[in-house]
Amino acid sequence: MKLYEEKLRKYIEESNIEAEQLIFKESCHSVAEAAIALGVSEDEIVKNICLIDDKENLILVIVKGEDRVSTSRVAKALNVESVRVATAEEILDKTGYVCGGVPSFGFEATYIIDSRVMEKELVYTGGGSEKALAKMSTKNLQKANDGIILRVRR
Repeated sequence: MKLYEEKLRKYIEESNIEAEQLIFKESCHSVAEAAIALGVSEDEIVKNICLIDDKENLILVIVKGEDRVSTSRVAKALNVESVRVATAEEILDKTGYVCGGVPSFGFEATYIIDSRVMEKELVYTGGGSEKALAKMSTKNLQKANDGIILRVRR
């Protein structure tokens, strides 16, 4: 896991991204676990949902922790026939990170940020592994991934 954390730390440094990587002893894989590890409400956590379109392209959708992604809204917004949730193997292959630690930036993908995420000033997102998170402003999050801001939650 340290390999993935180090990979993200280097990317943050080299790309001058304003984010703070936080490493924990316990798992932060789920929104609930992340909130407990941080001592914050689940409302401050975002999750990164990896989707694959009908041409095998990666789409990373960032939603608030309590929200769910509407695959039909994503497909319609991107004008593709269909999208599906990526498998754990596809996530590792296409992002370079393990499922549960995928950051909101740093790899080739179409990034979509649900509009509700942008209502927050500060969020915690995947930090490279299941035991790491990245703390950053939503403004810097969008700047880091050049994400499209749309309503894609259910």
